[in-house]
Amino acid sequence: MNATHRIDCGMPALLEFRGPDAVRFLNGQLTQDVKLLEGGIISLPSCVTDAKGKLQFRVWITAAGEGRLWIEGPADRAEELEARLTRYLIADDVEVSDLSGQWTLLHLIGESPPAPDGVVVRACTRFGVPGSDWWLPAGMKTPALLGFPALAGDGLEAFRIANGVPLWGREITEGLLPPEAGLDATDISYQKGCYIGQEVISRIKSAGKLNKRLARMEIDGGWSAADTRLVDEEGRDAGTITSVSPVESGGCRAALGYLKRGVERVFLETPDGKRQPLRLI
Repeated sequence: MNATHRIDCGMPALLEFRGPDAVRFLNGQLTQDVKLLEGGIISLPSCVTDAKGKLQFRVWITAAGEGRLWIEGPADRAEELEARLTRYLIADDVEVSDLSGQWTLLHLIGESPPAPDGVVVRACTRFGVPGSDWWLPAGMKTPALLGFPALAGDGLEAFRIANGVPLWGREITEGLLPPEAGLDATDISYQKGCYIGQEVISRIKSAGKLNKRLARMEIDGGWSAADTRLVDEEGRDAGTITSVSPVESGGCRAALGYLKRGVERVFLETPDGKRQPLRLI
């Protein structure tokens, strides 16, 4: 599949870890297995959790070559992310640098074309489908990418929701248990060693019980999610809608939301009691 669109991801917070103990140290801080990055081919998502297994940050990890490991996070939280990741850095031989503002991130949907010298390219599924991250030194121009149409605004939001990709500040918030957002399928390694919060995350997997879980659904295009609530067949609160696609397709809008445990049939209810069944995807 050839690349079809490009997405401008701006300048996220970017921390660089290097040194003989960098991989081992980060494996003790992140839910993902950092060793999977060896070879510098892919980028992977990961969670940073507290001792209770609750989400503090969602990040992407990239092996940038020459023993460097990049941790990417929300653009406005570089200092907080660095403080959290280095809190337990005591005797490890690891150097940390804040590269925020020095690199621009572009994402291509589909197969990546050849990249110019100086660009760090890694395959990843950032938006739920095969694609690649292009890390460009700040200010670098890439005429070769101008032929790919930009995906932005309502189009990007519709694409994200249709692919079930959770967004920080919407589906993903601090204090969430990562499996509630389905991040256990993408961000968590259950085979590697211990990390902060690992005991709780493993216990959740063993028990198989969550109070809520992120779900994909479809809403009739004529309905608005504003001032509505999700209810079960008995009219009891069944969850919360977090995102609704701004683009209608086939008379429906894709949506994301959290459903409470045990809910099998769910309805959208207006303040006047009118209901519409939702189709879960």
